[in-house]
Amino acid sequence: MTRKTAAILNVTGYAGAELARLLHAHPGVELACVTGRSAAGKRLPEVYPHLFAIDLPVVEAVPEDRLPDVVFSALPHGAAAEQVAPLVRAGATVVDVSADFRLKDVATYERTYKVTHPAPELVADAVFGLPELHRDEIATSRLVAVPGCHSTGVILALAPLVAAGLVEPRMIADTKTGLSGAGRTLGLSVHFSEADSSVAPYGLDGHRHVPEMVQELAALRAEGNGQRATGEGQDATVPNDQRPTTNPLTITFVPHYIPMVRGILSTCYAEPRAGVTATKASLLELFREFYAGHPFVHVSETPPATKHVLGSNYVIVHPTVAPDGRVVVASALDNLGKGAAGAMVQCANLVLGLEEDAGLRGLGVYP
Repeated sequence: MTRKTAAILNVTGYAGAELARLLHAHPGVELACVTGRSAAGKRLPEVYPHLFAIDLPVVEAVPEDRLPDVVFSALPHGAAAEQVAPLVRAGATVVDVSADFRLKDVATYERTYKVTHPAPELVADAVFGLPELHRDEIATSRLVAVPGCHSTGVILALAPLVAAGLVEPRMIADTKTGLSGAGRTLGLSVHFSEADSSVAPYGLDGHRHVPEMVQELAALRAEGNGQRATGEGQDATVPNDQRPTTNPLTITFVPHYIPMVRGILSTCYAEPRAGVTATKASLLELFREFYAGHPFVHVSETPPATKHVLGSNYVIVHPTVAPDGRVVVASALDNLGKGAAGAMVQCANLVLGLEEDAGLRGLGVYP
């Protein structure tokens, strides 16, 4: 089988470097081009010595007359759309990890990121790159917008509950994230002397990932697919015609930096709807049914830890019921794996017609 070709925009960031590492071992994709304006003219191993086996030159841009089968954009918001738009117009297929094409409402994007969208005409054609919710649409798309790392953990933790109509629309999510999530640019909050032996919340006045959490979960709520969750004789399904939709779905979200390099642990809380009785057994059944056929979500009977998914594209999800009756769901993922580069490869596999888990079958590195 002829291998597909790929290019990485901004290989010099953490997500770009992780992409290069994953693609080096991919059986169906060959990395043919890497860009990085700050490192243009160097060889990739000069920038990242651990990528010594990928001896490619770092160039400023992908040649539009030699487009690869897929372009991975690991550029930040704003800069991504500026470079991606001409490639899409030239016929390229792009998987983008920035926020530029995640949100369907351009005004919400511009308000959240405080920039004017560089290519608003492409937003309608982009697909939110979460295969667990949009697998079929991703497979036929030419522009895939991979979700934020926090969004992935929170959405996958809450999606089965929202889709089944089991919980009230006001939810709470708390995440603990490794410092690589802040990127490679130096900042005081991620300085070793500031971050080591400390835990600190941030984004309390509003985090950029919240609008995409709300966008995706509100869409699930509106669809009201009526999945069933049964256990110990309890039917935890809420029929579609008994689900009030007048109250908007909201998420109170607080992330925290903790002194580790990789990983996100999300703990999400939701109040059961009036008349709904859920048990741990019924929730496990609901989650397993919802994620059946999705290779990278593992529903666990025990709480996950970030170390369980380190270096992998897997998400471990654990739902339960607290003594006060609230539903609590914990999820763990690698922010550079399923939260960024791994998710990009997963989406590209679908777009290219490859096996969804190609190049991503490795389990977490433990301990």
